[in-house]
Amino acid sequence: MNIEKLIKEKQCTIVDVRTPAEFMGGNVKDSLNIPLQEITNRIEELKKLKTPLILCCASGGRSGQAHGYLAQQGIECFNGGSWLDINYYQSQTL
Repeated sequence: MNIEKLIKEKQCTIVDVRTPAEFMGGNVKDSLNIPLQEITNRIEELKKLKTPLILCCASGGRSGQAHGYLAQQGIECFNGGSWLDINYYQSQTL
């Protein structure tokens, strides 16, 4: 699956797993902030979102952890890496 294409065509939900403070310092337009520490407690909320989920954080480490957990729960998702990369793709939406 091409993450860039999914984002440009608005066929996904972008979930930023950084802390609220990091998120407030800059984020992808229309993304949701669900910190990594809250993922397990908010699994039902995540299951209701438009899939696939594109997960992002500062560098890709935390979004990689979230991806591993969510994939085990049967949620279609991808590790998008840095929110800055996702933000670049989002800025080119159709």
